[in-house]
Amino acid sequence: MAESSGESPIAVYGALAANLLIAVAKFAAALFTGSSSMLSEAFHSVVDTGNEGLLLLGLARSRKKPDAKHPFGYGKELYFWSLIVAMLLFAIGGGLSVYEGIVHAMNPEPIEEPMWNYAVLGIAFLAEGASWIIALRAMLKTRKEGESALQTFRRSKDPSVFTVVAEDTAALLGIIAAALGVYLSVTFDAPIFDGIASIVIGVILIAVACLLVSETRSLIMGESADSEVTRSVRNIALEEPAISEVSSLLTMHFGPKQVLLNMEARFRTDLSAADIFETVERVQARIQEAHPDVRRIFFEIEAMRRPGAQAA
Repeated sequence: MAESSGESPIAVYGALAANLLIAVAKFAAALFTGSSSMLSEAFHSVVDTGNEGLLLLGLARSRKKPDAKHPFGYGKELYFWSLIVAMLLFAIGGGLSVYEGIVHAMNPEPIEEPMWNYAVLGIAFLAEGASWIIALRAMLKTRKEGESALQTFRRSKDPSVFTVVAEDTAALLGIIAAALGVYLSVTFDAPIFDGIASIVIGVILIAVACLLVSETRSLIMGESADSEVTRSVRNIALEEPAISEVSSLLTMHFGPKQVLLNMEARFRTDLSAADIFETVERVQARIQEAHPDVRRIFFEIEAMRRPGAQAA
């Protein structure tokens, strides 16, 4: 259980590089133009850059080998740092944007050289769009037939993918809001629109942060494997003639690709201990072959009592 994911976090690296470059460009544009919405977008990009760094930290720590203190490994480290990312997005990204927007709306200042804003926002949209496509493709690799992208997002157990998708979606919407705010401010000579755009950006970030908090909270609490996995595992066990019933089947994710399985099965009474042992080994091997993410299997054996027999 030393690995949290079998894939390289290319979505996180792509987002980190894009956000770092974009943050510098946005701060420069905000300095030259005095745009509030551009400053909010710069705050957003700085937060996103830090967030990708935290996700990489979580990925690295989640790959630590199990030890005496954490016998099931460190897979949930990724979920913890993903929760921190969501909180930072809410408090710093959303909070600062709303605050900056309110201040600018109360004391509006005209935007100078708006072409700087348009140029930077255009470049940012392309960069964020490329990052969003990379992350979305990574997420949709696990998409089931007939499932919507939102359903795949909600079902995903990998924060290094769905967090980047959510952040990049918020970034693209924020860029559109910033561009609209600059356009309305310049066109109607009403700088207040720039402040309103900043508030809108903050609201978008807060909404996305709340969604991420909800998703990571569920994972930290111990989310079960997909219903298809549990159904498949049950069928594998019941295909064995020696097993008459699977009375209990519990699963929990310790990481995106780390599933703990606890199965309680009832065996026929005419089996020897050797027969039961061979059946258990065969079932475990078949489960891990069909579902490599199931890293730990605990098998509880319950033998059926013969009619008239008394419990021990």
